[in-house]
Amino acid sequence: MTNLRIGVMYDRDWAPEGLPGFARQAEALGVDDLWVVEDLGWNGGVSAAAVALGATERLRVGIGITPAPLRSPALLAMELATLARVFPGRLVAGIGHGVREWMVSVGVAPSSPLALLEETITSVRALLRGERVELAGREVRLDGIQLVHPPAEVPPVVAGVVRSRSLELSGRVADGTLIAEGHGPRDLENTRALTAKGGATADHTLTVLSFCCVGEDPDQVARTLHPVTEGHGTWLGRPQDEVFTVSGRPAQAAAHVRELAAAGADTVVLRVIGPEPLDQLKAVLGALGR
Repeated sequence: MTNLRIGVMYDRDWAPEGLPGFARQAEALGVDDLWVVEDLGWNGGVSAAAVALGATERLRVGIGITPAPLRSPALLAMELATLARVFPGRLVAGIGHGVREWMVSVGVAPSSPLALLEETITSVRALLRGERVELAGREVRLDGIQLVHPPAEVPPVVAGVVRSRSLELSGRVADGTLIAEGHGPRDLENTRALTAKGGATADHTLTVLSFCCVGEDPDQVARTLHPVTEGHGTWLGRPQDEVFTVSGRPAQAAAHVRELAAAGADTVVLRVIGPEPLDQLKAVLGALGR
């Protein structure tokens, strides 16, 4: 628990012009990370990360996640390298499959999502290390590409994935795994097992996104969370009451964070639901002794 990082998400529904101020206030509260989102039709993840990094001094900023089908690995590596050189040690790059229906809607759905993700993560990591990359894969082709300005401090590349085969892939090719909202301690134990099966070593990190709603009125908290957990339960294919959240009174929310840490989370990123998100964040941090 002493090494656990606490982060906060800048929700995709919040207007992008509010990001600089939110990032500065979150930094002042003492969080370790701020994570931005790249969902089709909302905001650009790389540009949002640049805004958050430029507005703050020490926060680590995570991109959760760039959909591999939307971006050339060469261009993605160029973008990440630029941020990593200007803001060394402050970037985490999340890459995932993207929502299949969204990828179909813009004509970029791959024939093999697993191959595309593996080839993208592998080539992006190699390019960020300054290597010259030759790859004639199932989904990615790179003909002797090399970055002129690779970062001196290579940012970690994590895979934002859910399903078993993808979790094994993450353990094999990524620096860490980013777990979507709704997954609880038991899920994390399964995730650790699957990434280890893929070859993950002890330094493979687990970053967990979690819905967060904090208040003194449990009925109000439940009402606020209900539409969110209902829809997310459908997406996860599990009953609504099995969608894990960091919620309740501040001490209860802090206890849920500690449960995630005990199950193997290295970073817990709070996606705050409801009014006054920074006040809710402050309450959780206070209950955690931060």
